[in-house]
Amino acid sequence: MQVTETLNEGLKRGYDIVITAAELDEKVNAKLVEAQPEIEMKGFRKGKVPMPLLKKQFGQRLMGEAMQETIDGAMNKHFEDSGDRPALQPEIKMTNEDWKEGDDINVAMSYEALPEIPEVDMSAIAVEKLVVKADDASVDEALASLAETAQDFDAKDGEAEDKDQVVIDFLGKVDGEAFDGGAAEDYPLVLGSGSFIPGFEEQLIGAKAGDEKNVEVKFPEEYGAENLAGKDAVFEVKVKEVKGPKAAEINDELATKFGAEDLDGLKGQIRERLEAEYAGASRQVMKRAMLDKLDELVSFDLPPSLVTAEADQIAHQLWHEENPEVEGHDHDKIEPTEEHTKLAERRVRLGLLLAELGQKAEVEVTEAEMTQAIMNQARQYPGQERAFFDFVRENAQMQQQLRAPIFEDKVIDHIAESAEVTEKEVSKDDLQKAVEALDDE
Repeated sequence: MQVTETLNEGLKRGYDIVITAAELDEKVNAKLVEAQPEIEMKGFRKGKVPMPLLKKQFGQRLMGEAMQETIDGAMNKHFEDSGDRPALQPEIKMTNEDWKEGDDINVAMSYEALPEIPEVDMSAIAVEKLVVKADDASVDEALASLAETAQDFDAKDGEAEDKDQVVIDFLGKVDGEAFDGGAAEDYPLVLGSGSFIPGFEEQLIGAKAGDEKNVEVKFPEEYGAENLAGKDAVFEVKVKEVKGPKAAEINDELATKFGAEDLDGLKGQIRERLEAEYAGASRQVMKRAMLDKLDELVSFDLPPSLVTAEADQIAHQLWHEENPEVEGHDHDKIEPTEEHTKLAERRVRLGLLLAELGQKAEVEVTEAEMTQAIMNQARQYPGQERAFFDFVRENAQMQQQLRAPIFEDKVIDHIAESAEVTEKEVSKDDLQKAVEALDDE
């Protein structure tokens, strides 16, 4: 095998590889020798078929396998000898298209190499870690919100208002005919909850106990039942009772509803939850600051193909965020702007740097961490958790999407161990402003 360099420009590499006919023939012969003991052919005992006959019978078929394996082997040997790591799958092209058996194979290989990542003095990184304590006012505010979720309703006189509960009987009809699932008695409906189809609840505002009225609505085009999707409907509604919301009393009884022994115990749980939320937000702020410092400290050439792919991805994602009504991806290509490319360069640079730091520190994502990540994601699909779990386990790309942020966070933790991290106590509002600033950048 002969390897000749044809391109060495920045991170771009090109090579011509010649695999001799003798090498290829040797590979085919080796495959035949390996298979010979198991081959049976009329007129010969098992394993005793002459090699020339085997080659005539199976050589052509094995030639394709041998060519692919030889080319793959040549490519792998090149990377082993050169130390290069391709940014993306190398492009391989056979250049002697008129090849016939007995000829050498000429192959052109091109790729972009990953750059050498410079050493980083992590002790030179200095960041602040914002610390927020959950004060009594924040705990009381959260407790009041919790009491609202445990609210009850008391009967009231007068008209129903938004947030009130109405107890109703109803019968739905389409084209004058009742339909399955369109009737109920003594149904408690909270107005403004959005639990009924659009337009239904609004028409009951102002109703009083004893009122009977027809509620006219239109089922959404994307409604789950095809026989009702997009159809006009009339619901005959009888209002039996109107109730006003009543927040639960903040006492030991409320605490037991949420699994605490008493009110003090519930307040302690709320304080812990709030401080955990503050710590999570603080971590995001510190992480951004740390990435900014790394971006300032380190500079190296970037593989153009990775930057282009990332810029395309950014442009495509942002375009869909600005055009949420377009669900498919069969639109014209979204051309990245200079701003998209600049952001892509940062992401690629930091991605390569964190991957290098993580590899050197032997950072790994454990099986338990992956399982937890999959379970967390599966909760978004109630009733289909098992199917989602199996889907991820069989989908390498999805696994990588879940693994990447875990790996990144563990590398950030590794960097923080050597960096200068100074704690700074701030108010909840100051932390909130810092978090909002992340979205503005």
